[in-house]
Amino acid sequence: MSSNKKSILLFFKIVIAFIVLIGVIVFVFDPFYHYHKPWLGLKAVLNDKEYQVVGTLKHFDYDALLVGSSVMENNDNSWYDEAYDCTSIKAIRSYGATADLCYFLDIAYNSGNDIKYIFYNIDPSALYADSETTFESSGCPMYLYDDNPFNDLQYLYNKDVLFEKIPYMIVNSLMSDYNEGLSYNWAKWKTFNSATALGLYSRTKEVTEMMAEDVYQEQLDANIEMLTEQVEAHPETQFTFFFPAYSMLWWDGIYRTGERDAIIYNERQAVKTLLEYDNVRIFCFQYDEEVVTNLENYMDSIHFSQDINRWQLDEILAGEYEMTPENYNDMLDELYEFTEKVQSDYIIPYEEQDLLNYEE
Repeated sequence: MSSNKKSILLFFKIVIAFIVLIGVIVFVFDPFYHYHKPWLGLKAVLNDKEYQVVGTLKHFDYDALLVGSSVMENNDNSWYDEAYDCTSIKAIRSYGATADLCYFLDIAYNSGNDIKYIFYNIDPSALYADSETTFESSGCPMYLYDDNPFNDLQYLYNKDVLFEKIPYMIVNSLMSDYNEGLSYNWAKWKTFNSATALGLYSRTKEVTEMMAEDVYQEQLDANIEMLTEQVEAHPETQFTFFFPAYSMLWWDGIYRTGERDAIIYNERQAVKTLLEYDNVRIFCFQYDEEVVTNLENYMDSIHFSQDINRWQLDEILAGEYEMTPENYNDMLDELYEFTEKVQSDYIIPYEEQDLLNYEE
């Protein structure tokens, strides 16, 4: 064999070895946990939920899940672990749509873990969201969601993974005080006060006529069915659902868009159905006036500080704000009265001081 041919062959061998090495490095460190839980003593550094939730559900060891939208992210897993003597991870989807979250639950139940607890944040919009999953339509990396090994090349040979995600994982594991319980937490650099919340609230100028209560009936029925299917299929799991403490600005907004009655109707129907199951508890934090009218707790009309996440858990542990077959109608009637009070009382000072921004 000529020296030129030998040189060319050597070159190709080096290239192939280099390509294989890159793939092996990504596989071993696996910052999206697509193949395995953390190796080499590294921490589970979780800050990209669209890329990491599916892998953690498939490969991590856990017996509890914190499920919900972005308002669920700021929980510290250790709060639940200590309170319930469990090992929890988060199944988070920014939109909190029921179809997406139930998709995550299916993955969790197929992982082989014995799931004792589900702590599930129900956002009002989730009850009338589309009943189809939104991962593909919203641009999620589907090569991490499916079970097709051939499209894994998009992960194994990704420069961002190699030069950004892996170094970030190593630095946070070995050279910082990264807290694994604060997975996907976004609150650290955010500002929570009334000025920020009011600045991000865009109020409609006109008040729309209130919609019919059952305007979302078709979507509601589909979403309730998905939830009840999960509850019914897993009687061994204790499901704790709760409606989060959105601010009064959110309630002002849906009153003005005419959605308020439909929102409360949706919750009434969902609660009525879910409470038929022995492995379900439901809590409602939506009308606590001390919390939801204090805009110092919020960064916008929905997202609250981590202190509110902790308060909600403490109230669950104390059995406060729990909805039962005997009281849920009264509680939702009280919620209705609170939304009326927002209009007649709580929002008025902000109107008088000209602190509300209006849509153009």
